Amino acid sequence: MNTIFRKSVLGVAGLAFAGGMVAGPLNHDTTAAMATNPAAVSVQADKPDMGKLIPHGVQGGQSRIDLTDEQVANVKAIIAATKKAGMDERAAVVAIGTALQESKLENLGHLGERNDHDSQGLFQQRPSSGWGTVEQITDPQYSTTAFLKGLKQVDGWQDMPLTVAAQTVQVSAYPDHYAQWEQQAADLVAEHWNS
Repeated sequence: MNTIFRKSVLGVAGLAFAGGMVAGPLNHDTTAAMATNPAAVSVQADKPDMGKLIPHGVQGGQSRIDLTDEQVANVKAIIAATKKAGMDERAAVVAIGTALQESKLENLGHLGERNDHDSQGLFQQRPSSGWGTVEQITDPQYSTTAFLKGLKQVDGWQDMPLTVAAQTVQVSAYPDHYAQWEQQAADLVAEHWNS
């Protein structure tokens, strides 16, 4: 009886092996697709959750610009300063959204007649308003840290829409304009937070 059982098991195993050999090449594309999907999923798992990046949903129409290498470098500098300040991805979204509105992520120097008073840098901060010296506020690390310091002082900023949190820090003449950059800011944080 033991011999019959072994032969049955070996016979079934042989059929399974032979079936796999025959079916293998027929399912080659499916196997390749399955092999690549887990890698794609693991990369996605490293990205921040959009629900955390945009907890209130975007408000109003959204704007988007193509970024140069310099602008991407400024995004990375904002993210690095946010991490160094011990703040989370949402803080980076608020900071990047603010910088998109204020400077389109370009580290602006003095613009002469087109300048808004003495506003400069990524966040259009003013030396005359106590944000720092011209050299400081045109340093992306410093200007981001200064912005985040202001954001930390806003009670409940985490529970505010981006435009309200940004406006509370920036005190802009155009308080609703920050909202249009929230989706692009969240996309940039999702792309670069772990890079």
